[in-house]
Amino acid sequence: MMFRKSFAVLLTAGIMLGNLAPAVAADSAPVSVKVNMARILRIDAPASTVIIGNPGIADITIQDPQTLVLTGKSYGQTNLIILDANGNPIADTMIEVTQDMADVVTVYVGDKRQSYSCEPVCQSVIMMGDDPAFTGEAVGSSQTVAGVAQSN
Repeated sequence: MMFRKSFAVLLTAGIMLGNLAPAVAADSAPVSVKVNMARILRIDAPASTVIIGNPGIADITIQDPQTLVLTGKSYGQTNLIILDANGNPIADTMIEVTQDMADVVTVYVGDKRQSYSCEPVCQSVIMMGDDPAFTGEAVGSSQTVAGVAQSN
C-alpha cells in the first residue's frame, strides 16, 4: 500500500524523468544508451543521489541537480535509482546499453572474432567478445597515435 501511495504521489507531483516519463512506469521500455556514448537525462526534481545497479554496464553522474549524464560502458541491462536529498525515490527505471552495429563488419578467423567499422573505409574497432590479441593490437595502435598527437 505504501509503495502505491508513494508512486501515485510521484506521478501526480510530476517528479519523473523529464523526456523519459514513461520509463518510471514498470511496463515501459528502458532508457537506452550506446556503448562508449553519453546521454543527457533531465529530471524535474533535484537529485541528490544516483545509483546504478551494475556499474560495469553504465555510469551516471550528476552534472547539476536536475541534469544527469548517463554513459554506456558495456552492453546489457541494469537499473537506475534516483533519490532526492531526503533519500526519497525520484525514479527507478531500467537502463539498456546497446552496441551500435551500423557499418560494423564481423570477421571470424577460426574461433576468433574481429570487428571492423566500415564507413567510409574499414578500420578495426574494439568490441566485447573480439579476440584479445586483435583487441590488444587495436588498443596499441590507438595509443601510438595518441602519443604522437600529444608530442606535437
